[in-house]
Amino acid sequence: MEKIALRKKCLIAAEISANHGQNLSRALTLIHKAKECGADAVKFQTYTADTLTINANNKYFRIKHPQWGGQTLYQLYQKAYTPWNWFKKLKKEADTIGIAFFSSAFDTTSVDFLEDIGVFCHKIASFELVDLPLIEYAAKTRKPLIMSTGMATLKEIKEAVSAAKRAGSRQITLLKCVSSYPARPEEMNLKTIPDLRAKMKVSVGLSDHTLGIAASVTAVALGATFIEKHFTLSRKIHTPDSFFSLEPSELRELVQNVRVAEKALGKPYYGLTQDERKSLIFRRSLFVVQNIKKGERFSKENIRSIRPADGLPPKYLKQVLKKMSSENLKLGTPLRWKYVK
Repeated sequence: MEKIALRKKCLIAAEISANHGQNLSRALTLIHKAKECGADAVKFQTYTADTLTINANNKYFRIKHPQWGGQTLYQLYQKAYTPWNWFKKLKKEADTIGIAFFSSAFDTTSVDFLEDIGVFCHKIASFELVDLPLIEYAAKTRKPLIMSTGMATLKEIKEAVSAAKRAGSRQITLLKCVSSYPARPEEMNLKTIPDLRAKMKVSVGLSDHTLGIAASVTAVALGATFIEKHFTLSRKIHTPDSFFSLEPSELRELVQNVRVAEKALGKPYYGLTQDERKSLIFRRSLFVVQNIKKGERFSKENIRSIRPADGLPPKYLKQVLKKMSSENLKLGTPLRWKYVK
């Protein structure tokens, strides 16, 4: 996988997360569908319920959420995690069809595990951004490090970046993120993307939990180099993440729109483009709009600025109105300096 920071195009990652529903066949199908839709990478999550939390049922561990409530953290993560014995098969399948494969690491054992299977980068989730020892551990691999920044203050982001650099990371991508599910567009504050890039001097992308694709396409227009979006075969297949995930037709549309946005952004440029040259003729210019006799003075009645562009530029109208015609001119004649006496 070419270096993220050196890519000319935004990297679009389909986040599989829990949308496999702990069904290996579905997980493999999701990889293939992501490739068909034009995504550059697929991302999974590497944890178990025991590496994320403990099996406790007191008030601290019970979830209050419209979609995930009524269970403990441990119960949710048991349903959502990706079995670790799948990962070699998943990565091999991704390698075979030519789509990049990576995963979020949630503790040091998952970093080691992902290193063993040969991921091209490491991802730190928003909730782990404050786990500086984990960031340092992942950064020591010297692989590209992607860190989501949901909930983080600027101070916390600076601490995370400093920790990564201190441990040897030389290629960091921060992802603007709102860690609510789904996220509301009015809370996205996408103008943070160029501001964060200027403040931290690293590449910046978006981990997008909004419904639809508008926020992701807008982020690219603001300079995002990386887009991460949850992906499911169908929201009718209920998993912990399906309710805010894109379906294949939507992922395909996202990719297409991002690529159009990239082309449209271009570079600062003034003047004619290649295709505009044939449109020059439709500019306005000075034309004879009444028959004019030799020696007759030009006036606003017999000279007008109209299309097409075969006559003198309109900026010379005042100058021409002080002059006389050097010869007889018929209506529809483009005005030239040779006709001006």
